[in-house]
Amino acid sequence: MTVISNYNTIGKLRSYSSIFSSTSFLKLLQYDDFSFIDAKILRYDLHKVGEKINTYYDYIKYVYSELSREYRNEYVYKNTFLNNLLLLKYGVKDTIAINEFRVGNSIADIVMFNGTSKAFEIKTELDTDKRLTGQLADYSKIFRECYIITHESLIDKYLQEDENVGIIELSERRNSITMREVRVARENTNIDADTLIRSIRMVEYKNIVKNYFGELPAMNSFNMFGICKELLKRIPNEQLHQLFIEELKKRKSNTVIIKSFFSELRQLCFSMNIDANSYRELDIKLRKKISIS
Repeated sequence: MTVISNYNTIGKLRSYSSIFSSTSFLKLLQYDDFSFIDAKILRYDLHKVGEKINTYYDYIKYVYSELSREYRNEYVYKNTFLNNLLLLKYGVKDTIAINEFRVGNSIADIVMFNGTSKAFEIKTELDTDKRLTGQLADYSKIFRECYIITHESLIDKYLQEDENVGIIELSERRNSITMREVRVARENTNIDADTLIRSIRMVEYKNIVKNYFGELPAMNSFNMFGICKELLKRIPNEQLHQLFIEELKKRKSNTVIIKSFFSELRQLCFSMNIDANSYRELDIKLRKKISIS
């Protein structure tokens, strides 16, 4: 009986976690489609509606609270990072954060650019560390600082990783979870031009070349990549890193307005790059009273 009960609980929590889907929220914004939320309410929580849960935002808060306590998946980690570290420690005034940034054969969960560059890899209690060594090796080729974000129970394990890598701990409190830096990352002074050019957009690496050398050389669509790669290799590490930061900070980002979003939905809105107007529409929709026939 206990095994069946635990299986049903995990199934419900996994189902809850699927609510925080950018595809579903895009349909909600575009078509007033609440079906992805209504389905969870009907299956698990219809008896709660009309008590403490009246609006769709009330339900989102409830589901997020359940996940934070019982099923801390990547979404919960990313959202806690935004709430606790990006907003309270790093600040957003001169910061651009990007969700899921490809570097080599890996994808960093979150990267951040302010006066320096940082890459963050999340390892939840639900994850394996099978690919971690390769991921960190990739990130260190272009980012000045690399961090692992993990649960407090796994800190000792991840402190055994490369001592240059910083460690951020997710801690449980009675009614909340929080994050703090346990070990500060050591700065990496090298930057690999070959990895960099494959990690950024064509317009970005062309701008880096132009900004350093003053102009772009004669080239065509067939030899442009090779020429720019060789020129990037000629730029000293410090200048290349700075030009990399300046170029990435030009990307469209909603980092500066992220504080205005519902705290439970900051990661979702961040990953969707929702602007202020779209967020106002979402706010109105989520404050709608739940009505399921």
